[in-house]
Amino acid sequence: MSSNNTGEPNKTTGQYHSTKGNVVETIGNLTGLQSWQQSGKEEHAQGETEYKAAQAKGYAEGVTDRVGGKKDAVVGALSGDRQQEAAGNIRHDKGEAQQNLNEPAS
Repeated sequence: MSSNNTGEPNKTTGQYHSTKGNVVETIGNLTGLQSWQQSGKEEHAQGETEYKAAQAKGYAEGVTDRVGGKKDAVVGALSGDRQQEAAGNIRHDKGEAQQNLNEPAS
């Protein structure tokens, strides 16, 4: 699915292949070349799949950071460790931002 070097889904490469697939399909439609139409459709679909997989992965990572950060903040507050509390709040906020950035469109 992914064409990046890490093997992980990537939003940027997914979006690139989705757009490239649309262009190839359009050229196929304009020229009547069925192989280009099919190739474009397939690349677009693969790009969309990779983008959505990367989005889901980012959202899940955000949930993990948000929950872990909240736990650290609470433990820090209860134990009087202000450094742990602050670090937990930062991690929580980072996770929340990552969730918002990767929230699937409705």
